[in-house]
Amino acid sequence: MSAAHVPQQTQPAHAAATATPPYASEATRLLSAGTYVDAAYRDRVIDELYLNEQRIVAPSLGFDAARVLAHALRARRLELAWGGAVLGLWVVGAALTEGWAAVFAGLGLLLALAPLVRGRSENPPLYRRVPAWLLRWYGRTGLALLLIFTVMIAFGAGDDSTMPLGTPSDASFSGPAGAFGPSASVDAVQAWIALAVLALIAVCLAAHRGQVARSLAAELSSDRFPDAAGDPAHQVESERFRRMAARIRTEQHQSLVMYHEARPFCGAGIAYDTWVLAVELRPDGMKEQRPLSNRAVLETVRPLLEQLRESAATAEYPVRDRLCRLEIDECVFLPVEGLLRREDAPYHPQAFEDHRARAVEEGAEKRRHFLRVRIGGWGEELVVSVFVRVHTQGRMLMLEVAPHVLAPVHEAFKEADRTAHRYNRNNLLGKAADALSRVPRSSGVALLDFGRVAVFGWRMLTAGNAGALPEGPALSVRELGAAPSASLFQAMDVDRYLRAVQDRIAHGVRTALADAGYLTGEFVQKIVNVSNGGVNIDSVAGSTFAVGSHATASSGTVPQKGADGDERSA
Repeated sequence: MSAAHVPQQTQPAHAAATATPPYASEATRLLSAGTYVDAAYRDRVIDELYLNEQRIVAPSLGFDAARVLAHALRARRLELAWGGAVLGLWVVGAALTEGWAAVFAGLGLLLALAPLVRGRSENPPLYRRVPAWLLRWYGRTGLALLLIFTVMIAFGAGDDSTMPLGTPSDASFSGPAGAFGPSASVDAVQAWIALAVLALIAVCLAAHRGQVARSLAAELSSDRFPDAAGDPAHQVESERFRRMAARIRTEQHQSLVMYHEARPFCGAGIAYDTWVLAVELRPDGMKEQRPLSNRAVLETVRPLLEQLRESAATAEYPVRDRLCRLEIDECVFLPVEGLLRREDAPYHPQAFEDHRARAVEEGAEKRRHFLRVRIGGWGEELVVSVFVRVHTQGRMLMLEVAPHVLAPVHEAFKEADRTAHRYNRNNLLGKAADALSRVPRSSGVALLDFGRVAVFGWRMLTAGNAGALPEGPALSVRELGAAPSASLFQAMDVDRYLRAVQDRIAHGVRTALADAGYLTGEFVQKIVNVSNGGVNIDSVAGSTFAVGSHATASSGTVPQKGADGDERSA
């Protein structure tokens, strides 16, 4: 019996393997693929990273936003090139058929407008749903009748060699086709030209889809994507793109986070059970007291977190748990207000060290220091970040823990590989059917694409972003491309990561309190109450506390001080 196949996973550094760089991660690859399959996502990527050059990019946890932008621009270039060819064919066809082909284009425009009228909501209101339904079926009915009449004319139907626009033979016709285009006549030659134009448009649509499918199966495949030097998206780079990509790569992986006041954790994902705890620092009369600084607490917590990387791995069965690649660093959050230029952000290493040295002890409101713990699972698709902040003031210890979770990449982006594979291996009939089904809407889709680009160009010329004051990130392209929920396995991993990290944080703070000569019983009880039992503490022996939102705990005797300074029940 053959051995079961185990998916390839990146091994930790101490397991004789290097971590995947962000530009080659699975998250970067899937987000790049998403720019080809989702036009709305592509437009928002370009707006945030290319148009709004005054905005500092959101932290890019486990991916490279500059490479995603490169593919978004390439996908738009391909779309415009083939869209221009389609519009050109419609214009030529309308001229050669004296407006007959323009009727096809007009009805197709209705089909393209129907999704915009309906909106993106899964359950739109009636005032959107009904007009969208009417546009869709009016366009479909009109196109079906028009195609039938065109075929009839092409094969010589009718009494004369000509047929008035919108009428079969000599009979008057006041249906959908008669609502578009000037009064004209069409003969068999023009009917054949109209059919040939429709066929050529189908060829262009098939060529565009085929090019995208080949790109998804080639340079965007999991095998070739790590080769960034050979990526075609970087072979056509404008001066503006090079400038924006340089700024993105300077900012996206920094430990100094320039934030917008309304969105301080932009890029980290969705907040997950954020909690704050405050305990009184009560001296333990049986121990010598020592000064307790914020740095001392964090330095006690950090080694315990680093121990999560250790495992009982053997050469025969290497451990693949992502905790082996747990990342720990210190970051400082600074508000972007006050900067005159985006380039003035203090990313220089010495500037960061100065900010970190001051911020760790000051407990300020705008400038904040955090110990950041990050676990990138599922090929950097599932990213769990825990921000820890400790502050001692007025004989009180405040502990802030802010977990954030980046959900996996959207399912449609993941299906891009499968869709491309199916299309590339489909037969000629299947590809032809796919292209022909998109011909009716092609005129409207191409016009809307060029309209969006025209609006984008106008905004670029008139918005004045180049000289605007710097802004914090408004959104994260990674968060935009995230799925609304995770699978059960992924949700279980999130809980496991957070429980392990929060357990070590709680244990580290408790150890720091005890080492500095303070009682820890109140801290143990509060850490459980705040988390409703969600944080497990290694050692709570002798402490009296309750687990659960409605549970209570009491002791029948007067608490006594134990040897470690905890309050114990006798």
